[in-house]
Amino acid sequence: MTELNEIRAELCLPTTDLRADLGFFGGTLGMRLDMIYPADDPSVAVYSGHGVRVRLDQGTGDSPGLLRILTDDAGFADGQKTLTSPGGTRVEVHPLHPPLELPPTDHAFVVRRLADQAPWVIGRAGMQYRDLIPTRLGGSIIASHIRIPDGGPVPDMVHFHKVGFQLIFCYRGWVDVVYEDQGPPIRLTAGDCFIQPPEIRHRVLEASDGIEVIEIGVPAEHITEIDHDMTLPTPHLRPDREWQGQKFVFNEGAKAAWEPARLPGFIARDTTIATNTKGVAGVHVLRKGAGDPVWSSHDADIHFTFVMEGTMTLEGEGKDPFALSPGDAFVIPPGMQTRYADPSDDLELLEVTLPGVFTTT
Repeated sequence: MTELNEIRAELCLPTTDLRADLGFFGGTLGMRLDMIYPADDPSVAVYSGHGVRVRLDQGTGDSPGLLRILTDDAGFADGQKTLTSPGGTRVEVHPLHPPLELPPTDHAFVVRRLADQAPWVIGRAGMQYRDLIPTRLGGSIIASHIRIPDGGPVPDMVHFHKVGFQLIFCYRGWVDVVYEDQGPPIRLTAGDCFIQPPEIRHRVLEASDGIEVIEIGVPAEHITEIDHDMTLPTPHLRPDREWQGQKFVFNEGAKAAWEPARLPGFIARDTTIATNTKGVAGVHVLRKGAGDPVWSSHDADIHFTFVMEGTMTLEGEGKDPFALSPGDAFVIPPGMQTRYADPSDDLELLEVTLPGVFTTT
């Protein structure tokens, strides 16, 4: 018996031949016939299946519709990827879980300065985004400076990202986030970072006034899906769980150990991300150390740096020097000679590389 408050939604598709479409939708597409009328000369039929309810209507003169079927069954519709029903509906068959595609890196020397006043745009959950790599290196990476001017609860939902690598580094303020199998909500404060393994469920709960984070995602275009079924926090604490070979990392800046950096004249703290991603990516924070900066090059595929505090001059072979200050970012392509000249005593850099282990010369 139908409840009075039940609500259904139907996808309406025009058809020029309902009788022939009955066999197509019921047989070829494997959907279930729920309704048909009038009995003497049917012109409307309603099918359900594959998560959708479809209303075929012979009485409309609209253009043919498009129906997308998502499945990993290679034998669905005899393996056909594009079909047309007798009544005109176009059908496309796509993978339900398409493989993650990592486009080749379009190497470039990129400098993005806060003073250039790149626009802030409103993104997911009302957060403001500033693009730190406009070219996105051919789609291989996205680096975003994200802020929430007014603190308080964040209108977020349990969700996950289909990514190869994702970093959240807290630049200013604090934010509370809860993660699947990682216990109660965790407060990320300035200098701390998370690595969000591929498809780990999480939700942003609350943030301070003026919260700012740096978010790195690989590849640049990736899917965010809402999980309507999971409730966070989950009942089990599993810190050693892996998602596609990567572990969740919560690295606290206040507990960091500082060691000589790969670049002479600097010290660094390792966020342990290279170890916990099995070398997929590495994240270090650099500060001025003893000695003078030198010219060097690297062989990393992607080498991104964000200036968090202080000032420096970025020198590059064949390039004019760039005076950099907090909020600026740059990308150095492999093989290019550069030098971090004139570092101020309070200089602090966030360095993200893919892979996590590479050679500096």
